[in-house]
Amino acid sequence: MSVEVVVTGLGATTPLGGDVASTWDAMLAGKSGVSPLTQDWAAQLTVRIAAQLAVEPSEVIDRVQARRLDRSEMTAIIAAREAWADAGAPEVDKLRLAVSVGTGIGGAQTLLNQDDILEASGPRKVSPHTVPMLMPNGPAAWVGLELGAKAGVHCVASACATGAEAIAHALDLIRLGRADVVVAGGTEAVIHPLPIAGFASMRAMSIRNDEPERASRPWDKGRDGFVLGEGAGVIVLERADHARARGARIYARLAGAGMTSDGYDIVQPHPEGEGAVRAIDFAIRDAGIAKTDVVHVNAHATSTPVGDLAEIKALHRALGDHPLLTSTKSMTGHLLGAAGAVESIATILAIYHGIVPPTINLDEPDDQLDLEVVTHKARHLDIPAALNNSFGFGGHNAALVFARV
Repeated sequence: MSVEVVVTGLGATTPLGGDVASTWDAMLAGKSGVSPLTQDWAAQLTVRIAAQLAVEPSEVIDRVQARRLDRSEMTAIIAAREAWADAGAPEVDKLRLAVSVGTGIGGAQTLLNQDDILEASGPRKVSPHTVPMLMPNGPAAWVGLELGAKAGVHCVASACATGAEAIAHALDLIRLGRADVVVAGGTEAVIHPLPIAGFASMRAMSIRNDEPERASRPWDKGRDGFVLGEGAGVIVLERADHARARGARIYARLAGAGMTSDGYDIVQPHPEGEGAVRAIDFAIRDAGIAKTDVVHVNAHATSTPVGDLAEIKALHRALGDHPLLTSTKSMTGHLLGAAGAVESIATILAIYHGIVPPTINLDEPDDQLDLEVVTHKARHLDIPAALNNSFGFGGHNAALVFARV
């Protein structure tokens, strides 16, 4: 019999708010977290908008510690602290506590900033904290150190599927008996001229600079690319009997996960969503539920012309035409490695509260969008189970099924 795994804690810092409550309230209200980039370096770029953090992490983290951390590490720590406190700081044998926190790109800001220092002032001026700040496993390591986790500290790096894959890995850790509690999620903070210029050169990003709040528009005919965002999302996963024994509040059950790869292209999704279909199928089969139980999907839907429609095709093939969709990226922008984790939190809260956040900026739906999407206003819905999709460069496909307890 499969081990039941439940969600007992949530933590986040996003372009919509510095914690879960403010982020969720903004989502339900349909607010956009996208704004103009006011830094001097932005003036020379073709893309001059981004979804920047609502609360500066350096204002939350201790000043001395902040100087030793990359921005992606700070956001991970902030989200993990909130999730751990929200779970009631569970008493658990540290040998049975693990961390699975990933990042798609990692400490890019540190790498690029320290390279500038090296070029301008020489090697003696490079910070001795550079390597721990830029290494991709840094966020997971710092969270593990803070909690004293000794059942393993793991870092997933699978582009935009990272947050979801990290959560799926945490599910496996508990099911395999390697941990009783796992702190899991994703983080990203790469709003910097080089990543923006790189994505812009691929023509992957929106150039709606004059209307930043309207730039992220999944499934809309006027969509012209994603909006880069930053933030972190972390959840506490726990063996159900462990959680119930301590009287923990349980938000939902992580019922199943599916992970596949397209084997098709380094950046483009399979046009028919073939790999996505298999990931969703695996997740539903793993959850042991019927397709009709999945009445809501928090879609990957980044606002790119090709990706949005490939996912619609995949959802049709995997689920049919009954689920009610939303894309919270319309409000948060695309958080890359943190996206799957933050969107998992939105999915969990939709189940817990029985309400689905809207997709904003969907003014003129694409002709090929033939599934129902929540637009303009949040909608109340009885949700026995919901799906969260995440897909990443490299052909990564991750699907998570959360269910009501």
